[in-house]
Parts: sequence; structure tokens; C-alpha cells
Amino acid sequence: MMPRLLLRAWPRSSAVASGAQCRPLSAGSGPDQYLQRSIVPTMHYQDSLPRLPIPKLEDTIRRYLSAQKPLLNDAQFRKTEQFCKSFENGIGKELHKQLVAQDKQNKHTSYISGPWFDMYLRARDSVVLNFNPFMAFNPDPKAEYNDQLTRATNMTVSAIRFLKTLRAGLLEPEVFHLNPAKSDTNTFKRLIRFVPSSLSWYGAYLVNAYPLDMSQYFRLFNSTRLPKPDCDELFTDDKARHLLVLRRGHFYIFDVLDQNGNIVSASEIQAHLKYILSDNSPVPEFPLAYLTSENRDVWAQLRQELVSSGNEETLRKVDSAAFCLCLDDFPIKDLVHLSHTMLHSDGTNRWFDKSFNLIVAKDGTAAIHFEHSWGDGVAVLRFLNEIFKDSTQSPAITPQSQPATTNSSVSVQKLSFKLNNALKTGITAAKEKFDATMKTLNIDYIQFKRGGKEFLKKQKLSPDAVAQLAFQMAFLRQYGQTVATYESCSTAAFKHGRTETIRPASIFTKQCSEAFVREPSRHSTGELQQMMAMCSKYHGQLTKEAAMGQGFDRHLFALRYLAAARGTTLPELYLDPAYRQINHIILSTSTLSSPAVNMGGFAPVVPDGFGIGYAVHDNWIGCNVASYTGRNAREFLHCVEKALEDMFDALEGKSIKT
Repeated sequence: MMPRLLLRAWPRSSAVASGAQCRPLSAGSGPDQYLQRSIVPTMHYQDSLPRLPIPKLEDTIRRYLSAQKPLLNDAQFRKTEQFCKSFENGIGKELHKQLVAQDKQNKHTSYISGPWFDMYLRARDSVVLNFNPFMAFNPDPKAEYNDQLTRATNMTVSAIRFLKTLRAGLLEPEVFHLNPAKSDTNTFKRLIRFVPSSLSWYGAYLVNAYPLDMSQYFRLFNSTRLPKPDCDELFTDDKARHLLVLRRGHFYIFDVLDQNGNIVSASEIQAHLKYILSDNSPVPEFPLAYLTSENRDVWAQLRQELVSSGNEETLRKVDSAAFCLCLDDFPIKDLVHLSHTMLHSDGTNRWFDKSFNLIVAKDGTAAIHFEHSWGDGVAVLRFLNEIFKDSTQSPAITPQSQPATTNSSVSVQKLSFKLNNALKTGITAAKEKFDATMKTLNIDYIQFKRGGKEFLKKQKLSPDAVAQLAFQMAFLRQYGQTVATYESCSTAAFKHGRTETIRPASIFTKQCSEAFVREPSRHSTGELQQMMAMCSKYHGQLTKEAAMGQGFDRHLFALRYLAAARGTTLPELYLDPAYRQINHIILSTSTLSSPAVNMGGFAPVVPDGFGIGYAVHDNWIGCNVASYTGRNAREFLHCVEKALEDMFDALEGKSIKT
């Protein structure tokens, strides 16, 4: 099982205010250089962040067995219990001791950081569908600003403002405020900036504020995952000043920062993008971008062929670009088309290895598609929120703005690649593989409009727990069983934290699902409500444990990694079919809530699974589901809808319709 996009991100109280007044355009020769000017330096808290705890081995085993309980019959469970007991009292104890000793020697990082990077970068599967997710922006509230050229220009300028603000240390540190009235104030910020970095976290903690890890942010820009045999590399060149633009499978670059590091005027960026949009060259016969969708070893070999054929300098320009802006030549028809377009499209107009692709369709629909090895959703969501806010409230240009009178044919360089027969054959094979894979992917979407957060909170239920319960009920109704389920949770409250897994399938969700699906008439609405409350309470406990680094998945992963590094036989616990089954994630889920985001999505992580991106809004619930041939995404969503209807009926005291 490969971990999936962190969409359960820590909320920011003031990242987006979509209804805010639009500030006037910046006066002078160009846009403001910075998004904000934080009086607390961006990395002020980084040195004093607490370290990611290693759970006690007995707690990990107890949590692991609790997660296994709903998935196994009695005989299987007893066998797994035996494996666990022998692991806990034998080799597991030894590995745990070694892990703790290693962790004490590496106080600059977390115990999971190295193995996690290694897991991603050693994976040989294509990054497309297997790893890279997307998040789609809401449209600009001012309809005329959704013109493709206008929106692409404004978002590009805002993205470069973010880059400059981050590198100047002027970006507000990422902080989770439990009591914003005390901690999210200028008074507190003026005080905390004078507290030494080595102690600053403790100062924030005193007012119930929790600074988050920002170590991933530097990889947002000028970064690319480079294919290498056996293990890829992350490459970053923060001296590069140019943007990469893809259109119709052609590559263009131009500088977005001048020699002094200032942002090139917005009207000049607009002129260059207009020039690119006016290029009528047909799609190349051999679109190079397909290679980034290949198996990593195949791509590594073909990249070496590219370098040997005289393309090294051109590839360097692609790899070092601030980011990749993809201009698509078609409008978005509906939400399903949006998901397919932003998740994979036709493969010609994305560089899937870039840290992120900013995609702007013909009608101005925009999204971020990102490579996952360098970081998780916390950094990407913050970036997305900030550029939505800046591009809609402080746009660099208006729809009436005229492009600069500049010679774009000189400033914009169209990249050309020398392709020999081996490369042409490689591109053709990659395209065939890509097209065949995409034909097997189904995506569907629902909006459940009967209620959302507001109603569920009045019922004293966790909205997230109810959504997760709906997925359990839906799968039981459709396939008659309870299966391994994954929900990602950030551990960014700790230095170099990544993610931990919430395991939503529990004995409580199984009991509740069976009551609703198989025997609703045998239970009163009061009993059903009570079961839902129990599920909600337990889910809350699992979520809190995961956020505090007290899940079991990362700990067991690190112990396994250690055992493999020693070159000895894997402990029996890892060879148990039940361990393989719980890590064969049928329901891979992530949630996202932000006023800037329309929806997010990703593919299943196993061939017979579902990829479920969902959001519980104030008065409705959105759910985006992907599956491969053999699983029916549409039918599953019908079952999710039925589950939500049944739960809302029960909460309103109505009998359940069969």
C-alpha cells in the first residue's frame, strides 16, 4: 500500500476569505513583490518544534489488533494475536530498542522521515495515478477574471509572490490556533518574535497555539523528481528564475524574476503567455511528456538516452523551472471531466515529475497536480489557499489590462529536444501504456445536499466520522464485507512529521453498518443514534491519536524498514496474511475543507480499491470516487448516498427505508 495525499490538513483560520473586498491594483511599474510581511520570521518555530514520538511497542500492538478485529474471523484473529505476542516479546522488542537508539542519535529529524522519502523514491511504479493527486480551485468569484489568459497571469504572479515571500522569511509561519483570540494577534506576534527560535514553540504552546513543521516548503519551487535506476532523486535549483509553460505538448520558458530577483511586470508575463497561447503548432508527433508517466526504471533509462543525445541542458531548464504552468486548449464540461483532466488528462501537456503543475483550462478552471514524494498536503494546501486569496483579492491584472509591448519571440524560448529512434520508440510505448491504463479508470461524483457540518454538529457527531461511516455502510451494502480502510492525518505538529494513518474500519463501524444495512427494522432510531455516537467518539479518539503520532502504521513500517536494512528474515508478523490484507487498502480516503478548493481527487492505491476524496461542507457533502475496471464507482456512490440518507433519517427520528 502506498500512502496517499494528506487532505486532512490542519486548518488555517485566515488563509482565505473569498467574499472579501478586492483591493485596488498595485500602483507603479509592477505588482507587489510579497504576499504578506510577517513580523514573525517564517521559520521562527522550526528549531524548537517537538520531535515525533515513537509510540510504546505495547500500544502499537494493541492498536494494530483493534484495527484487525473487524477484518478477521475468530480463527484468523487468534493466529494474528499469536504473531503479535511473539513479535512484542521477541524480535519486535529488539527492533524497537534499536529504533529508539537511532532516533536519539538523529535529533535533527523524525524517525519516519528518512524511511518515508526512501519508500517514495524507491517505488518503481508510474507516479501518475499511483501517487500524484490534484486539488482544484474554485472559480474566481468575479466571472470575467476566469478568462484563461487573465487567470493564468494572475495565478502565476501570485505564485511567484509566494515564492519570494517564503524565501524572504516574510510568509506567516504555519500555526494551528486553538485560541486565535489570544495567539493569532499582533500583540502576541510582536512578543514571540523576540523569543529565541530554540524556545519559540514553548511560547506559542503557552497560549494554546501549535506551530507546524515547514521543512517541506522549500521543495515547492524549482524542484523536480529525477528518475534514477532503483531510487529517484529530488532536485532543487533555487537560483533559476524562469517558468516552464506547457501547451499542446510544447515546452516554453521565460524569466519571471529579473536579475535583481524582482518579479517581472505582470503585463510582461501576460504578453508572454498571450504569445504562447497564439502559437498554432500542432501537438508534436512524439510528445516528450509521456515519459514522465512511465515506470521509473524505464524512464531513468530513457532519460539517460535523452542526455546522451544532447538534451542535458534543455532538461536542466525543465527541471530547474520555478514550476510548470499547463495551459489546456479545452473547457471543463463537468466535475467528472474536471477530475480526469486534473488527475491525468491525455498525458501530452503535463510534466508529472515537477513538484507541482499549475493547470489552467480554456475556461479558466484551475487546479494543482503535485508529485508526492517531496511533501504532503499541508504545504500544498497552504500554497493553494494563499494564491487563490491573492489572485482573487489583489489581482495583478484586470480583464481590461493590455499586455506589455515587448518582443515575446525573443524573451520566450521554445525548447526543442533531439529524439533518436530509441527515444521515439520509448515515447510511443509510454503513450500506449498510458492510454491503456486511463481507459480502465472510472471516476464519479455526488453532492449530498440534505445537510452537512451544521446539522451533524448539532447532533453532537463528528462530520468526518459520519462520512467515514457512510463509506463502511456503502461497501458492506455493495460487497457484503468490511475491508481495510485508510484515512490520512498530518503529523506536521512535529519536526519533520509526515502523515499517520487513521483506520476508520472498527468493531463499532462494523456493528453500526450491519444494523443499518442488514437489519434496520430490528433497531429503534434511538439505538441507531447511539451506535452512530459510539462510532463518532471512537473515530475522534483515533484521529487525535494519529495527529499526536500515536497511530500504529508508521511505527510498524519503521520497524519493518529496520529489519529489512539488517538483511535478516522478516519477522513473522509481517509475513502474516492478515498484515498483507490490512495494508491492501481497498478504501483509500482523504478529506479536504477550504473555501479556495472546489474538489480534490486521486486514484485507488490497489487495483480492486476505491480512491475517495470527500469534503463535509456546512450544508452539503461532496464525494469524488475513482475506481478501476472491476469496481463500480457509480454504484458505490449510490450506496454512499443511501447510507447518508439512512443516517439522516435515523437522526431525525424517521424509520429507515429498505
